[in-house]
Amino acid sequence: MAEENKEERGEEDLELPMYDLATIVKATNNFSIDNKLGEGGFGPVYKGTLETGQEIAVKRLSGSSAQGMNEFKNEVILCAKLQHRNLVRVLGCCIQEDEKMLVYEYMSNKSLDLFLFDSIQSKFLDWSRRFDIICAIARGLLYLHQDSRLRIIHRDLKASNILLDCNMEAKISDFGMARLRGRDQDEGNTNRIVGT
Repeated sequence: MAEENKEERGEEDLELPMYDLATIVKATNNFSIDNKLGEGGFGPVYKGTLETGQEIAVKRLSGSSAQGMNEFKNEVILCAKLQHRNLVRVLGCCIQEDEKMLVYEYMSNKSLDLFLFDSIQSKFLDWSRRFDIICAIARGLLYLHQDSRLRIIHRDLKASNILLDCNMEAKISDFGMARLRGRDQDEGNTNRIVGT
């Protein structure tokens, strides 16, 4: 009976730690506009601080999101199975009441597009640093395509989905549109257009 209730709410075994809504609300100061980092197709992203002092980023599924429960579950399941230094680490999720959220490690330098397309910020990206970022993205993609136990096609790789940590180390994020393929499959076709 408990398993049926979990499935009805979309909470089957997602293999990630579950955060309760009260913890997320407290960490983000009730989703304060001051803590809002941005907004994508999934919904808004907020910075938060857990009681332990750990900084987090919370991606909150919007009711008007073009993405839905399938993309949410896809990202949760994939992120639970993927571990690489050039992929943003998912710490857990929250599925409670009408809320569906993913909790990530906080990336203090935000996304690569903020540096590339800003005349002042782009000065921080000399060619050596750009090369390091390119290599980090390539290592992350190699892991996804070849070295992980799952073969994954990201399908939405763009500068805003490359996040930078405090050391400007690049990490790939946002796996809501990703697609699994078989270990022996070299190519694949999709039936719908996704990504940017």
